[in-house]
Amino acid sequence: MSNSSSSISQFLLLPFADTQELQLLHFCLFLGIYLAALLGNGLIIITIACDHRLYTPMYFFLLNLSVIDLDCISTTVPKSLANSLWDTRAISYTGCLAQLFFFTFLFSTEVSLLTVMAYDLYIAICHPLHYGTLLGSRACVHMAAAAWASGFLNAVLHTANTFSLPLCHGNALDQFFCEIPQILKLSCSDAYLREIGLIVVSACIAFVCFVFTVVSYVQIFRAVLRIPSQQGQHKAFSTCLPHLTVVSLFLITAMFANLKPPSISSLFLDLVVAFLYSVFPPAVNPLIYSMRNQELKDAVCKRMAGCF
Repeated sequence: MSNSSSSISQFLLLPFADTQELQLLHFCLFLGIYLAALLGNGLIIITIACDHRLYTPMYFFLLNLSVIDLDCISTTVPKSLANSLWDTRAISYTGCLAQLFFFTFLFSTEVSLLTVMAYDLYIAICHPLHYGTLLGSRACVHMAAAAWASGFLNAVLHTANTFSLPLCHGNALDQFFCEIPQILKLSCSDAYLREIGLIVVSACIAFVCFVFTVVSYVQIFRAVLRIPSQQGQHKAFSTCLPHLTVVSLFLITAMFANLKPPSISSLFLDLVVAFLYSVFPPAVNPLIYSMRNQELKDAVCKRMAGCF
């Protein structure tokens, strides 16, 4: 193989198992998770879009989150399903580029959107009298658009920089989908340091989002504890719990994936961790939000009943 990425026409993804039987088991497991994610996120999107009672900032941002989750899991899982079914590892160069771009785009957008949702909760609980002024329809659209635009810009920069690197260490990736660290491992040039620099900048921005979310929740908990009635406190905590659960799941798995010590790293552990931050959250987020939100649960049940 030439010392250039131009000679690579495809990459080889890491399979979940070595035998055909286990590959089929992986196919069935991923298919079930994928269908659950499609159903859950699809129901939330349709319900919020069609129910005028849910035309509020919280549900507008939740709709955006469901769109991101639906797109994110559709970026990685279908190709993994196809490879397991047909007992192959190949993904085309263009397919790998597209997969890396869309995954980075959606992952980055979700970080920004979860931060915006924390701000929404902060205003709703700490400054309820100013909620309509600070989070009007125009402000909500602008914040959501900013989240999507920042994710798109981040993905363009990372994808263009990553795929401009010369690759000379083969074409086998130690992951079931194309991600930046795996492409960097194949680089044979010090130019990969530019991408490392971009990753550091992105990590710093993500850390700022994390700090903003933590500060928002500190203020939220202080405000909730000042509510005189236990019923009011319970209602406020119930409003925050789904978002807090989703943020915790998202951040813990993503941070562990990127910050785990090399001494405990292995192919199997890397696969499991990648599954936990790329596949698991989009499948369980709809369940997390609907379990603690009676209004959304009732709207979803009504929508489902209307279909039969």
